[in-house]
Amino acid sequence: MENKVSLNNKEKVDWKTKVQKFGGVLSSMVMPNIGAFIAWGLITALFIPTGWFPNETLATLVDPSLKYMMPLLIAYTAGSNVYDRRGGVIGVIATMGIIVGSDLTMLLGAMVIGPLAALLLKKVDKLYEGKVKPGLEMLVDNFSIGIVGGILMILGLVAIEPIFDVVLTILSTGVNWFLQHNLIPLTSIFVAPAQVLFLNNAINHGIMVPLGVEQVAEFGKSILFLVEGNSGPLVGVMLAFCLFGKGIAKKTAPAATVIVMFGGIAEVYFPYVLMKPILVLAPIFGSMTSLTIFQLLGGGAVAVPSPGSFIAFLLMTPKGSFFANILGYFAGMAVSCAIASVILKRDKSMVDELEETIQADVGPINDGAALEHVAAVSNEAISSNGKKTTIDNSKIHKVVVACDAGMGSSAMGASMLRTKVNKAMLDLEVINKSINNIPDDADLVITHEDLLERAKEKNIDKKDLQYMTLTGFMDGAEYDRIVEELKKSKD
Repeated sequence: MENKVSLNNKEKVDWKTKVQKFGGVLSSMVMPNIGAFIAWGLITALFIPTGWFPNETLATLVDPSLKYMMPLLIAYTAGSNVYDRRGGVIGVIATMGIIVGSDLTMLLGAMVIGPLAALLLKKVDKLYEGKVKPGLEMLVDNFSIGIVGGILMILGLVAIEPIFDVVLTILSTGVNWFLQHNLIPLTSIFVAPAQVLFLNNAINHGIMVPLGVEQVAEFGKSILFLVEGNSGPLVGVMLAFCLFGKGIAKKTAPAATVIVMFGGIAEVYFPYVLMKPILVLAPIFGSMTSLTIFQLLGGGAVAVPSPGSFIAFLLMTPKGSFFANILGYFAGMAVSCAIASVILKRDKSMVDELEETIQADVGPINDGAALEHVAAVSNEAISSNGKKTTIDNSKIHKVVVACDAGMGSSAMGASMLRTKVNKAMLDLEVINKSINNIPDDADLVITHEDLLERAKEKNIDKKDLQYMTLTGFMDGAEYDRIVEELKKSKD
């Protein structure tokens, strides 16, 4: 019976890791280029005929940027993720073929063709590896990428582009059908639970952005950018913890609320929902409320609010949609807060049990010792083969705080850890990266416990890499515990 339960748990972990991994691949193509999307969105909002300051000359930047710049940026990023610069270059070459042959925006095409072209070139390079005479390496490298890229560009134009045209037409028709039948709010049923499994970036940048850009090109705005990019319902949950939480949850909730609302770092909110999974009902209904208002009153955005800050939310709101967007944001926040408040008031067992455990071990929660105790639970060292071990400080020189995208929560976590490391006068380099881009010279990876399996799988070839886990990227007490571990001598 125990073996069966263990097997089921392992299957659940494997399934979640695989989904996270796929989502990470999608988001890693788009996230580095979010600045370009925002630049295009601002130009669109300002200078198109229905914008704030219509300008015929500046508006000519909109269509070429959408058709060429953004797909090619994604193609380069996707290709370089597979095969460094050579992969990026051939990704652009191959994607150019499908761009020229279509009137549609080929963001999804770039996300498929870019990495596939890089993978093909990598295989071709392997065929003649070690067989080229000295002095001819550059010649062979340039001609191989030129020949393979030229073939792929032609194939993209005459054979691959028609396939993507059909796929994109079907997807656009499906989205329009959902909009016409007022069904977009139902996406919250799937999106809100997926967020707390660290799939928020995959959903937003891998699915909503490519489809949303098509709508902006046609209608000047898109509600799809606000399916995951609206942080109002998340802030509502945090406000409920501020009002009706207890102990550690209530003490940390105000700061976390500010970070989620104005910093746009959604990962800060995840641990609060994971304390009691039924709380996910709050953002589901809150998001449904927001999306219903957006849809009925004509809300939408010109580009993805990334990070999901209320400030970015306002900046990406086009002329004529401010009332709908602001009303939807705060209505979703209110509904989410009300539902989460009811759940917290009716079921406080999760907080009570946590406090009882802490008080039994370290006394009342009033001097910071409790926070340190909670942190200690999750800060055990884990070796690359998954076994718990003792940190070997003599081998640690470079520490990487890693999250899904390597931009939001890990950046804040690395900043907190770097400050504490400097105060402790430890000679360590602390940086932040995405799980998919851990550098080869890293010695210790610090990541969320839900991302550990994916981190180990992605970096399985780094045998000496050590890991430590967190229950929350923003918990200073957890970083205090890590610093204490790093200060210990090897003996």
